[in-house]
Amino acid sequence: MTDERTGDRADGHPGDRPDDRPDDRPDRAHRRPPGVDDATVEAVGKVTEALEATERARGHLYSFHQMTGRSDLLLGEAVELLREAGHAEEAELLETEILGRNVIPGHWTFQIVEGYDSHYYKPFTRLEERVRDRLTGGLKHLYEAEMKEARRTHGHPAHTARPDTTRTDTTRTGTARAGTAPPGA
Repeated sequence: MTDERTGDRADGHPGDRPDDRPDDRPDRAHRRPPGVDDATVEAVGKVTEALEATERARGHLYSFHQMTGRSDLLLGEAVELLREAGHAEEAELLETEILGRNVIPGHWTFQIVEGYDSHYYKPFTRLEERVRDRLTGGLKHLYEAEMKEARRTHGHPAHTARPDTTRTDTTRTGTARAGTAPPGA
C-alpha cells in the first residue's frame, strides 16, 4: 500500500520502491503538483520569501520591544541610584521626562507590536497561505525544493533528497563507511 500524500510504501521504509532501491526523489510535499508552471512556482516562492523577510522584521520588532522595556527598567534603577547619591534634581528630570514615556505618540512598544501583528503580519500570513493553497496546492518551499533538486549531486550520500534516505556509504566524501574505523584510528 502506498501513501498517496507522500508516495511512500506503508510496508517498508519511506520512499522504498518495489525493487528495494531507495527512491531518491523529494517527498510529495516538495514536488510540484501537475499543471503548475515555472513562473507560478517562482512567483509563489517570491511571496513566501517576502513573508520570511516580514518574519525577520517582526523578530527585530520584538527585540526592539524587549530592549526598550529593559532600558526603561534600567533607567528606573538609575533614577533611584541618583536619588540615593543626592542628585534629586537629575533623578526627577529623568523620571518625569523619560521614565515610562511613550516611544511614539500614544504608544508603548507593546502597542506597536500589537498593531503590527493585527494590521500587517496576520493579514500577510493569511494571504501568503491562500496564494500557496490556490496556486501550488499549499506546498511550502516548493521553489527551494526545486533549487535543491537542481543543485544536489544525485547518488551522493550527502546530497539525498530527503532526511529518510540517508546512506551509510560515504566513500565519495572520503569518510569511512558505517561500521569501519576511519584511517589512522
